[in-house]
Amino acid sequence: MAGERIIVSTSYFPPIGYFSALFKAREIFIDLEETYTKQTCRNHFNIYGPNGKQTFSIPVTKPGGNHTKTRDILISYALPWQRTHWRAIEAAYNNSPFFLYYKDYFIPFFDKEYEFLADYNSEILETIFRLLRISREVRLTETYVRNPEGMLDLRTELTSKQAKFNNPIYTQTFSERYGFLPNLSILDLLFNLGPETSEYLNMIPGILS
Repeated sequence: MAGERIIVSTSYFPPIGYFSALFKAREIFIDLEETYTKQTCRNHFNIYGPNGKQTFSIPVTKPGGNHTKTRDILISYALPWQRTHWRAIEAAYNNSPFFLYYKDYFIPFFDKEYEFLADYNSEILETIFRLLRISREVRLTETYVRNPEGMLDLRTELTSKQAKFNNPIYTQTFSERYGFLPNLSILDLLFNLGPETSEYLNMIPGILS
């Protein structure tokens, strides 16, 4: 483990590249004071569905307009997105090796309504850490730090829609149809590798290696 201190943005079921950085970090800061940016993994995730790569986003509202801080971003329930997202996850992973083992830990996130996106994402992250028996110190920022000292700033690199991360190949549910898809949500890794997920993350030659 590299033992870096890193600062990242919040993420909804983070992509593997993002999660790999968290796994290798010694101390994690999640920036909730940054101005919220749309079309990032802050509110969307990618999975491997029956027809290939699928992207799903949480609809949000910005009380302060375009200057709203991530901490204040609200989740909208005007549309039944929770049902849509969970049905898509079921269709994608129902036949994966570890879906039945883990699904009950995630169903509550699609039944309960959370007010703030940051709280929702934080509880999801805590759940995944607990399932993988990962112990990391995670702190939420209280002020915005433009140029953080003594830590690696990954707020843009890991969360943008164009973020690339070519993680090693592993068996995916529909890989025989469409080939291997890199940097999907950590859910793809968890449902396909189960308890071996931590070992896989440890072997990834990632940003902090």
